[in-house]
Amino acid sequence: MKKEKKNNQITIKKASGEEELFKVEKLKESMRNAGAEEKVIEQVADDISSWIYDGVSTQKIYARAFSILRKKKKFVASRYKLKKAIMELGPTGYPFEHLIGKVMELKGYAVEVGKIIQGQCVSHEVDVVATKGKKQYFVECKYGQSPGKTVNVQVPLYIRSRVDDIVNKRKNSDDFEGYEFGGWVVTNTRFTSDAIDYGNCSGLNLLSWDYPSGKGLKDIIDQEKIYPVTVLHNLTKNQKQNLMERDIVICQQIMEKQEVLDEFQLSKNQLRNLMEELEDIL
Repeated sequence: MKKEKKNNQITIKKASGEEELFKVEKLKESMRNAGAEEKVIEQVADDISSWIYDGVSTQKIYARAFSILRKKKKFVASRYKLKKAIMELGPTGYPFEHLIGKVMELKGYAVEVGKIIQGQCVSHEVDVVATKGKKQYFVECKYGQSPGKTVNVQVPLYIRSRVDDIVNKRKNSDDFEGYEFGGWVVTNTRFTSDAIDYGNCSGLNLLSWDYPSGKGLKDIIDQEKIYPVTVLHNLTKNQKQNLMERDIVICQQIMEKQEVLDEFQLSKNQLRNLMEELEDIL
């Protein structure tokens, strides 16, 4: 009990530089979301609780938990490293746009990535255009490779004006008669409170790593199993980069079209291990 009380008073440092009290339940929940068994969760939580110290960063806590999980259950470790895997999609942000395209496809939308669209005043490069029936969304993806990065209010202000320019053009076009239009801003990091307030007030849809609460990007990826190829242990960094350059961004694409692996000339052992990992994750 003394140890638990002490841990409840330990302050840890988030990637943003903010400090918060360590909550072992939050750690346990993140492992549950990754599919870890309760026995393994308790073992990792006990290890972290006996090791943790005041001022330690959340990145160090994550790294230690990940190391233990990897020894016990590799597929759980793959899912647990999701946030880091998203950060490894870069540096261009283009694979992230394809990942978001897959999210919209699962919602039933036909998707176009990286499309130039003429607005009323100027043309715009739109990261993702998602269309379902007569509903069309223009999606801007803000990709960050640093977990402490935030998207401030300037971004939704800018995107609102771009969306409005496109809508002003299309609402007067016979080709889009009866269409309903909208805009999204999606990030793998976080929005500032001003960005959220403006987005909600102006009618923009916002999606970040953990916003809306319980329905953020991490929740969607876990629920729909849209895991990026960067979570995989059984492919090298160069092999994963090669796949992303060919627009193979999520693990499901490998399962559906295994011939994308042919040029890697994997041994039978390597291929078997990779397919087992994919089956466990998905």
